[in-house]
Amino acid sequence: MARFGRVLTAMVTPFDDAGRLDTRVAENLARWLVANGSDGIVLAGSTGEGSVLTDDEDVQLVEAVREAVDCPIIVGATTNDTAHSVELIGRIEPLGVDGILAVCPYYNRPSQSGIEAHFRAVAEATHLPVMIYDIPVRSGRKIATSTILALAEVDNIVALKDAAGNPAESANLIAAAPEGFEVYSGDDSLTLPLLAVGAVGVVGVATHWQGAVMSAMISAFDGGDVDEARRLNGAMLPSFEFETGDDAPNPLPAKALMRRLGFAVGQCRPPMGEASPELDARAVALAAELNLEPIA
Repeated sequence: MARFGRVLTAMVTPFDDAGRLDTRVAENLARWLVANGSDGIVLAGSTGEGSVLTDDEDVQLVEAVREAVDCPIIVGATTNDTAHSVELIGRIEPLGVDGILAVCPYYNRPSQSGIEAHFRAVAEATHLPVMIYDIPVRSGRKIATSTILALAEVDNIVALKDAAGNPAESANLIAAAPEGFEVYSGDDSLTLPLLAVGAVGVVGVATHWQGAVMSAMISAFDGGDVDEARRLNGAMLPSFEFETGDDAPNPLPAKALMRRLGFAVGQCRPPMGEASPELDARAVALAAELNLEPIA
């Protein structure tokens, strides 16, 4: 098994009708995810709207979910501000979590040396394992392979969430990485290609409702049944197409689908804003196509 499991779900953060954090729904959703294919949960990542949560809300969310489930929990506890990231990690580490998801600093557009220094400071601030998060479409900076390899030599930098969209370069990274450094797909639609070059699993979005299918796909691939893995990947293509887009970026679609399934996760906070009626209709159609029944 991979360190954190094969299928991690980047959980949406539930808000009530007034836009307040709803820890009761978070607890229920976390339990359901673990019962339906997720080996672990990532909190307060980009899907979890971590950039619009206060530090106090981060703590409340982690406390609630840690109490609710017995599985690996990784927390998106960094921002584009290195000092703030170090401070937030100091509040999160004592809460019994299993790792820190550390995103490439966004907006500032630092150099590679600045990016490396940021991640080294994050790693030094905690005894927890750190998963680097490379998502240039959101951060504005690609973490260079050479930078990731240098950081992989740090004792507690143990994994990469790869949302860079370049499996060929991921193959180069995996081939050169030290033993024990693990790469997770950060893009559901590229999970199968990344498994083929050595990734160990996925930090998923569609795994909110396709966790069992994703788990079966990874198991089929690991077992050498590539035809079955391809079949299961094909079954998830409508979900991959639905989960994000220019008109409805992640996590708007994921929240729409989970509302359809009966989870009161609410809308996204600004600037992401509310789902359109068209997106809600697409969620209803996808649920019907996949024979997903409301939970409540």
